[in-house]
Parts: sequence; structure tokens; C-alpha cells
Amino acid sequence: MPVQEYIKTEYADTPILIAIAQCESNFRQFNPDGSVVRGKVDSHDVGVMQINETYWLDKSKSLGDDIYTAEGNAAYAKYLYAKQGTDPWNSSSKLLESKRFLSLQR
Repeated sequence: MPVQEYIKTEYADTPILIAIAQCESNFRQFNPDGSVVRGKVDSHDVGVMQINETYWLDKSKSLGDDIYTAEGNAAYAKYLYAKQGTDPWNSSSKLLESKRFLSLQR
């Protein structure tokens, strides 16, 4: 299943996470060469949800979430969202506050 389709299915009940995935990575987990997508500003941000390795790798591993896979990245993002809301995704804050977010929920 393509990553975008997986994210939209996985987060059907939390559309804000769909918007974050679009903003953070444009629904990409991997680059064309097969390497994991990394952040442009912080190379420790990885995958479709741009989970930061420095802060979250150990905790994600302890929960059994492999942030280097789309499924694990999405699962850990859902955990983070339940604990901290949108705070871990500061770079998406302008989009999330804009009216454009409303159109992404559809």
C-alpha cells in the first residue's frame, strides 16, 4: 500500500495527523534510493511523520515502534500525539493553524 494511502487509513480518526504527514514529508517515508526521508533542517527527523531520533528513538524502540518503517513511524506519531498533541511538530504549526487545514481533512 502506498504511504499516503496507509497514512490516510491509519489516521482516518485523527485528520490532523494526515495534515502533519503532508506538511512534514509530503507523505514520503523513503527517498527514491530507498533511504529513509530525513528532515532538511534537522537530519535527525526521520520518515513520514519526521520523528526526531535524538528525542524519541529510545522510547519508540521500547514500545516496539520502528520509526524507520512507515508503520512504526505512524504508530509512534500516534502515541506522541496522544501524549503531547501537535507540540512535537512545531514546523507544521503555521499550516495547522491556517484555513488550509480544513481542506486537508476532507
